[in-house]
Formats: sequence, structure tokens, C-alpha cells
Amino acid sequence: MHVDVDIAIVGAGPVGLAFAQSMQGSGLRLAVLDRQPLTALAEPAFDGREIALTHASQRILQELGVWQRIDPAQVSALRDAQVFNGPSLFALRIDAQIAGVAQLGYFVPNHLIRKALFEAVQARSDVQLIGGVGVSGLRCGAERQTLQLDDGRSLTARLVVAADSRFSQTRRMMGIAAATHDFARTMMVCRFSHELPHQHVAWQWFDQGQTLALLPLNGQRSNVVLTLTPEAMQAELALDDAAFSASITRRFAHRLGAMHKEGEPHTYPLVGVYAQRFVAPRFALIGDAAVGMHPITAHGFNFGLQSQQRLAEQLWLAKRRNRDLADQEFLQAYERRHRTATWPLYQATNAIARLYTNDAAPAQWLRGGALRMAQAVQPFRKALARHLTQT
Repeated sequence: MHVDVDIAIVGAGPVGLAFAQSMQGSGLRLAVLDRQPLTALAEPAFDGREIALTHASQRILQELGVWQRIDPAQVSALRDAQVFNGPSLFALRIDAQIAGVAQLGYFVPNHLIRKALFEAVQARSDVQLIGGVGVSGLRCGAERQTLQLDDGRSLTARLVVAADSRFSQTRRMMGIAAATHDFARTMMVCRFSHELPHQHVAWQWFDQGQTLALLPLNGQRSNVVLTLTPEAMQAELALDDAAFSASITRRFAHRLGAMHKEGEPHTYPLVGVYAQRFVAPRFALIGDAAVGMHPITAHGFNFGLQSQQRLAEQLWLAKRRNRDLADQEFLQAYERRHRTATWPLYQATNAIARLYTNDAAPAQWLRGGALRMAQAVQPFRKALARHLTQT
């Protein structure tokens, strides 16, 4: 069986689905492929991740008709943020008010974003959703790309868009290398209830041998993010529920009172990825396939939404000018825009991650001094708050 479309999107994650939704009304035929079966894509499992959405990302989802599909009761306010270094009570405070907004952003469970996007795309007649199948080969042609699917089918498209994670196999098939930084750490996410209120303030806490984050949810509940070496994480996860809750309470120095585990923990390796190229003939990378961020600055999902929007804008521009869908001029314009927006922050994020997870005394002194200096310079804090709301 053979399928022919205008655009083939490899990966039905949130960025791939958002891109499909961005092309609504274009008159183009789209196919979205994913290894997961359609039943799993329609009802994505809870994966522990709470996505920090900026106001700009919330607007993108609203314009795509997706935000309206998310239960408001599941959206938590990200009012302000604070950054700790070690056991000190001092924190760099990032206030929304200083940026002229009521809150920095929103926390939304990742699986609900995925579900809302899938529902929006599924409702369209111009998108063919193909689940339970992967790409086993890719052949480049002057007018079409041909994807060989691992169930024996083939698919041709005028443009292939890869949104199949930071470990993208489609990217490798196109011969596009990526700079990869393995931080040799494991990130655990798990919901906890706690005795004291969080005031909807997010925490980032760099401490000896660990990194902690607190993502405030509605009520006296938070999503806890703990980063340890893989060996230390194995020992942590081997604890029973009572011991695990007591361990997390101690790690947070009892600042929120007793903390109690809710649900199951989920773990993820920490790996940063930056593709050497974002485009090739009749091919483009979006989302983590292009730029996979360390989560320390919460840019990853927001960058992903921006990438699909930038690519869609270039394709719409090509259409208005009666140019070929995959005209290299427009694809390269997408690459320039997205690289300009992401490269400095990718490098800065990796540098911050290295500095703030270095337990050597000079590094601890340097980062503590940097936080105090940043707190004292109001224009810097204002610029930081504005950046966090608009990214």
C-alpha cells in the first residue's frame, strides 16, 4: 500500500501535532506518523511531567484551538520563581509583577496537552493519522521524499518534517549530525502533597550532590523534580513510600513541612541535543529533534512550539508567493530564525547546568555570588522576568 501526501510529519508528540494544526486551512494533505498506536495517542498516559508554559506558548495553543480543550481546573498558575544555592535561605526572586504581569506562566500536565492536540488534529479531514508504525528508511528525490515504513508500506511527500524526539532516527537517516551533551544525571518527577502552602512560587534549588525543583500545582500539592546520579537515583527509588516521602521532606529541608508521595515517580535521562542543521532538501527538523534542552531553564517545550510556528510561517509565506512548498529559501529562513533564537540560550543553559551542579567550593562560591548580584540589579531581574513570560 502506498500513501502520497504534501507533508509527512514523523512523530505525533505535541510539537508534531501542533505543526499539523498550524497548517490547517492550507489546502495541503498531511500525514502524521508515530510508533505508538492511535489508541495510546488518543489517551496518552500520565508521564509525570508538568509543562511550564509561557504566555507566548499559551497564546500559540489558543490560536491553534487547543488551549480551549484543556480543563482549566488542571492548569496551575506559575506566579513567581525563586532560585536557591545550597542550604542558604537566600534566593534570587523572579517576580511576575516586575514584568508587568500577574504571573510568569502556567503549569499544565504534559499528557493533557498531548490529548488536546490529538483531538484537534483528529477532527480534521485533511490529516491522516498513522499509528503503530515507524520509519525504516528514507529515500531522497528531486520532487518527493519517500519514507519506507516498517510495516511494508511506503509514503511519499513533498516535505518531511521530523518531530521524533531528541534521539531522532529520521534525522540520522538524513545524515544530519547533532551535538549531544550527556549530563550523566537522571531526573525524577513525582507529585507530592505538603503541609505548608507554596504560594504558586516555583523553586529551583542547587544543592550538594542534588538539584531540586518544585513546580506548584493547585492546592497544597507540587510536582517535585529531583536530579541525581543514576546510581543515587536507583537507591532513592528502591525506598518504600514512607521512606521515599521522608527522604524528599529532608531534601527540601522541611521548608514545606511533611511531604507525602502521590502517584508514581517517572525518570528521564538528562541529555542536551543541538542539530548541526535544521533543514535539508525537502526536509526540516522541529521540536527536540532540532533542539533538545536541559530542563533547568524550562525552555524546551516553549522552544518546540516556537519551532513549529516558525516553520509553518515560512510554509504559509511560500504558499502566498506561489513558490514550491519545500523551497530552500524559505526552509533556510526558518533555520536562521530558529537558530538565532535558540543557540545562545542552549549554550547558556548548558553552562548554567555545569556551574550549578558543580559541588567544588569555588563553583559554589561563584554561583552564590552570582545569585546575590542578580538579585541586587533590578533591571536584570526585570529583563529576566520579561524573558520568561515571552519565550
